[in-house]
Amino acid sequence: MLLKRIASFAAIAALLYTIYLIIAGKGTQAGPGLILFFTALAVYFSREEKFKGFTYTVMIFAAVTAAMFYPGYFDTWGSIKLATLITPLIQVIMFGMGTSMSINDFAGVAKMPKGVFIGIGGQFFIMPSLGYFFASVSGFEPEIAAGMILIGCVPSGMASNVITYLAKGNLALSITLTAILTVMAPFVTPVLMKFLAGTFVEIDTWAMMWDIFKMVIIPIGLGLLFNKFLAGKAKWLDDAMPLVSMAGIGFIITIITAAGQKSLLSIGPMLILFVLLHNLFGYILGYWSGRLFRMSERDCRTLAIEVGMQNGGLASGLAKEMGKIATVGLAAAVFGPMMNITGSVLASYWAKKPVSPEPDRQP
Repeated sequence: MLLKRIASFAAIAALLYTIYLIIAGKGTQAGPGLILFFTALAVYFSREEKFKGFTYTVMIFAAVTAAMFYPGYFDTWGSIKLATLITPLIQVIMFGMGTSMSINDFAGVAKMPKGVFIGIGGQFFIMPSLGYFFASVSGFEPEIAAGMILIGCVPSGMASNVITYLAKGNLALSITLTAILTVMAPFVTPVLMKFLAGTFVEIDTWAMMWDIFKMVIIPIGLGLLFNKFLAGKAKWLDDAMPLVSMAGIGFIITIITAAGQKSLLSIGPMLILFVLLHNLFGYILGYWSGRLFRMSERDCRTLAIEVGMQNGGLASGLAKEMGKIATVGLAAAVFGPMMNITGSVLASYWAKKPVSPEPDRQP
């Protein structure tokens, strides 16, 4: 209780100090105040049951704020270029994803074929199409616009499974879709990028296929093997992987923010707006695609979340492999925290709305 009070006081004081600096025309000096505000707010949220789900996102905001005000600290440490750590981190995150999966996750295709095929169609048609539309009307430079398409062309990630559970959706369908979409990504994402983003930047389809294969398929395959033969025998690793994944994603977002600081200062608000619209329309069109095919409410909620939420880490990794992390990677860096906020709000809303016992309409 004492820590909660201290955190709330520190957050209020830091916010008031930041506002004073901005009014006084000293906004460039507001970095420490904003960082303290988000850090203290994260501590407060971690102690408040109804806000706990936002703790991680607020911590990301603190890190991103630090990257915006002090980008030099997030470029190089000693002789290590921090951007070179992005691909290994994604591989570790994907390995962690694999350790929480099993071959049975893919069996849902036979049990829920209708929902799976609608989900695949929604993920690889709705989100890429929205990304292309917003990229075309944004007026952004080609590489930043291509990043908006990229975040639409990658599959969903495991965050969608958590949000689906909280939203009282069909968790089994969500897990199956995440597994299937991830396996399809090496073949579908590069082709979509070549077709939709090829007019904005040069896309090497085969190179991108290999990049996804080494960043996603190999680590997930190793994770599946670990889950099959060693699950429960290395409890410390089972417990550590979620924390490592969260820290890794936060690190990646921070590095990209620092690299693209100059671009974000000029187009940040507009990029946030377009990314938010991309995310929200994904939810809406995903939900109504299920309604169109007479899916149950639980399935429609699942489709909304699976379509609207993307694997920002993979998009960031691909941008890095393209050598354009400071431009192509920006949309992914914004999309990740944004979808965590909107997904949590959506889950909280749906959690309060009971799902009527509808008959299963799956064939």
